[in-house]
Amino acid sequence: MKQIFFSLLFTSLSSLVMAQTEAGFVITGNVSGLAEKSKVFLTDANNPKDTVSRGVVKDGVFVLTGHAVQPNIMELNFGSAQKKAPLFIGNETISVKGRVDNLRELVVTGSSSNDDFLEFQHTFNPYIVQLNAISQLSNSAQGQPKADSLSKAYAGLVASIQASQDKFLENKKSSFVSPFVLVVLSQLSDDVMLLEKRLHSLSPEVQNSMYGKYLQEQIENGKVGAVGTAAIDFTQNDTTGKPVTLSSFKGKYVLVDFWASWCRPCRMENPNVVATYNKFKAKNFTVLSVSLDKARNPWIEAINQDNLQWTHVSDLKFWNNDVAVKYKIQSIPQNFLIDPNGVIVAKNLRGPDLEAKLCELIGCN
Repeated sequence: MKQIFFSLLFTSLSSLVMAQTEAGFVITGNVSGLAEKSKVFLTDANNPKDTVSRGVVKDGVFVLTGHAVQPNIMELNFGSAQKKAPLFIGNETISVKGRVDNLRELVVTGSSSNDDFLEFQHTFNPYIVQLNAISQLSNSAQGQPKADSLSKAYAGLVASIQASQDKFLENKKSSFVSPFVLVVLSQLSDDVMLLEKRLHSLSPEVQNSMYGKYLQEQIENGKVGAVGTAAIDFTQNDTTGKPVTLSSFKGKYVLVDFWASWCRPCRMENPNVVATYNKFKAKNFTVLSVSLDKARNPWIEAINQDNLQWTHVSDLKFWNNDVAVKYKIQSIPQNFLIDPNGVIVAKNLRGPDLEAKLCELIGCN
């Protein structure tokens, strides 16, 4: 189970820039408890070293002016108090009132983006607190009977968050906060196709925002090997040096299996793959293994020892295997089940899961 935190560590976001607008922002602050002539400054939350504006407290009031490239999370820093507060603002006329000893209760007016940001916090912070509590309990209850109930509670809470997220996005298609919400809550799901659908439901301007561009980059990367996407075609030599192309298997269900002779978990999994292959090889199913070996002899010996009677390919480049790089393989074993049309229908099927999936798709009788 994942723990979710609202900490922005997206260093790559700072490189995504849009055209700067002509009009700027004006923030007028009346925050009690600040020392006279103390400094107040505004920084980009994604790049804290970037100071957007500076001001000085005079007669209890400070004024900050500047330009926001687009509505974004900023941090209002109170130097003398060594405290800061988040604001989600654009180029607007904004009023900030409150006390420096209670920044959570700051009253910010004049920014529709910050209003949406506050709604996001009020809606989802309680969920996140509950999720993290369940995660901690689950980690300490592994192997105990209550682990199953905690898992169900976690799944139910995630489902509620997803429903609330869709409602938020439906009501705020043109809000620059919406893609930020998607960035934060994308931690709860690995469904890259659903993430893309949600992003595309937003207005074009918002999709083209900093967070929108960041999401699009993550979606494109996440589509590599994602269920529901077309498998990336490749050609690599088999054990005899003959080139084999993945697309030549179209019309069949094919398991593309990444492994290596030196990978103990792979070798332990091989008997399961052999049993499933023997059961379904006459039913339009086969296996194409891609080895991350770096020497020919151990590769061939492992194929023979484990009785792997299907097609094998490798360029013997270890982790730099060209196919593994294309599929962004960073650990093995990994596999992708591809349907007769060349679409990935499942991935990382282990033990009885491969047989169960093929029974579902092809039938077991």
